[in-house]
Amino acid sequence: MYKNSGFQSRVPIPAASCQQFDAVGNVLYEAGSDLIINEFGAYKEKIIESGSEYFQSNISRYLSSPRYYFQVNDEYIKSKLKMVLFPFLHKGHWMRSMEDAGGEFSFKPPIYDINAPDLYIPMMAFGTYLVLAGFLLGINGKFSPESLGVQFTTGLLCWLLQVLLLEGTLHSLGGGGEIPLLDMVAYAGYTFVMSSLIVAIRLLWDGLFCAVTLWESLCMGIFLVKTMKRIFISEVRSFEKHSTKRNYLLLLMAFSQFPLLFWLGNIVGFEAH
Repeated sequence: MYKNSGFQSRVPIPAASCQQFDAVGNVLYEAGSDLIINEFGAYKEKIIESGSEYFQSNISRYLSSPRYYFQVNDEYIKSKLKMVLFPFLHKGHWMRSMEDAGGEFSFKPPIYDINAPDLYIPMMAFGTYLVLAGFLLGINGKFSPESLGVQFTTGLLCWLLQVLLLEGTLHSLGGGGEIPLLDMVAYAGYTFVMSSLIVAIRLLWDGLFCAVTLWESLCMGIFLVKTMKRIFISEVRSFEKHSTKRNYLLLLMAFSQFPLLFWLGNIVGFEAH
């Protein structure tokens, strides 16, 4: 008997067959790589496209286009100021006008609709409020960069509180997320039209401060209630239709204008040295 020596015979493979195997392997590798790259590229494009659609349909819905809020003219500014300062004299409706833009309906810009919100008047009113506050501080001998800085911070804080108040009212009635944030910023910014008038009256006759502030707070409350009721009726698709709760929230929002405007109108500075 022969013992197994531990060596197995190997059948030699021709060099031509090895080259054919290598060629086939390279072809399959390149084909698989191209397939993976193409699939990954297509998947990446879908991710980018879906992300862009999400941004446009959600983020832009909340912020809208800033240019929209600055399409104003002299006629709009005069009519809007009259509407804000004397809302009970507004004889027209409070609904916003629509237009057909490429098969989709959208709201007309402020230049074509008195009921549309804008940011031009709030920003100009905020600047006017700071200038008048500076004059009042100077007349009382309390003007300083620190005092004006306090009024600037106070104004921004009041603006933010007003925005939170309007947003909170919307969310409480189930209408949150459907109205662009810049709409709320614009509506809240009209408060500075009232506060500028209050400070201007104080410059002329400080004794009228309380009476004018009460009156302007009432007007601001009426304006916001009319505006919010229109939003619930025409711009929010679904909200809590419990009229009692809605009326209480709108009443609370209106009454909140009294402490807010008293705070803005109470210009307190530091003694100048």
